[in-house]
Amino acid sequence: MSSPAHNSGHSRAASLASIVFAFACVYLFWGSTYTAIRIGSQQLPAFLLSGTRFLIAGSILMLWCRWRGLRIVWPWPAMGSLAIIGLFLLSGANVSLVYAERTIPSGLASLIYAATPIYVALLEMALPHGEPLSRRGWLGVGLGFLGMVTLLIPELRTLAHSGFLADTPRLLGVAACLAGALSWTIGSLYSRRKRLPVNSFVAAAWQMIFAGIFNTLMATILGLWPQAHWNRPALGAMAWLITGGSLIGYSSYVYLLEHVPVAKVATYAYINPIVAVLLGVLLLGEHLEPTEVAGMAAIVLAVALLTSAQVGKRPDGPKTQPPEPMQVPAAE
Repeated sequence: MSSPAHNSGHSRAASLASIVFAFACVYLFWGSTYTAIRIGSQQLPAFLLSGTRFLIAGSILMLWCRWRGLRIVWPWPAMGSLAIIGLFLLSGANVSLVYAERTIPSGLASLIYAATPIYVALLEMALPHGEPLSRRGWLGVGLGFLGMVTLLIPELRTLAHSGFLADTPRLLGVAACLAGALSWTIGSLYSRRKRLPVNSFVAAAWQMIFAGIFNTLMATILGLWPQAHWNRPALGAMAWLITGGSLIGYSSYVYLLEHVPVAKVATYAYINPIVAVLLGVLLLGEHLEPTEVAGMAAIVLAVALLTSAQVGKRPDGPKTQPPEPMQVPAAE
C-alpha cells in the first residue's frame, strides 16, 4: 500500500484509495475469520487449528520483516513480554474461540467477543493509575451489560427449562467465549502498558510464533493429532485464516494506525461482529432470535460509546500491537 503523498491531487487520490481499501480489508477479512473458524473448528481440534495457523502466518510475516531489513532479535525481557502477550491473545483467547465455535454459531461468538471493550474499560479503571470512565463510558458499560444479558437469553431459557445437562456443550461454548474475551483483555492491557519499542510487524510475528509453538505443543501433549481431519474444508479455512486474517487483515490494520486517527480505526470493533453475523447467516445457515438481534444492536452501540469516550479523553501514544482481530478497539 502506498504511503501518504502531499504533492499532487493524483497522489492524494491514490492515498485515499489505499486507506479505503485498507478499511475494507480490516472490516471484511477480520469479520470473516469467525466464519472460517466455525468451519475449521469442525475438522481440527482448537489447539491444532490455532497452532498450525499461527506458526505458518508468523513465519511468513517474520520472513517478510527480515526481507525488509527490520530488527528481528531483541533483548530477553522484550522477547519474554512478546511471548506473554502472544500466549494471552493467541493461545488463551483464540483457542477459546475455536473451542467455543465447535458448539455455538459464529455470529453468537463474534457478538460475545464484541463485548471485550467493556472488560477493557472496567479492568483498566480498576488497575493502579487506571483511567476513570466518563459518563459516556459508563453508559456504554451499562448498555453493553444489558446487551450481553439479552444476547444470552436463549441460553438462559434453555438452562431454566431443560436443566444444565440438557445443553452442556453449548453452555460451555458460551463460557469459553467469555473466558477468551477476558484473556484477550488481559493481554491487550499488558501489551499497552509495556509499550515495547519493537516494530509492530516484528512484534506480531513473534507473538504468532510463540503462540503457535505453544498451541502445537499442547496439541501434541494432549494427543490431538489423530482427531484432525485434513480435508478440503479444513485446508480452506486454514488458508483463509492465514492469509485473510493474520496477514492481509493485520497488515491493513497496521497501515491504518499509521495514517488514520485511532478513533476511526477502532470502528472495526463494532463493524466486524455485523460482518460475522451476516456471513454466518448467508454461508452457514445460522439464524438469530429476536432477542439476539436486540443484544447485537445494544453491544454494537455500547462499543461505539466506549471507543469514542476512551479515545476522546486520551492522546495517541506509541503503537501497541494487538496481532489478531478479536473485537477490541486499538488502545494506543
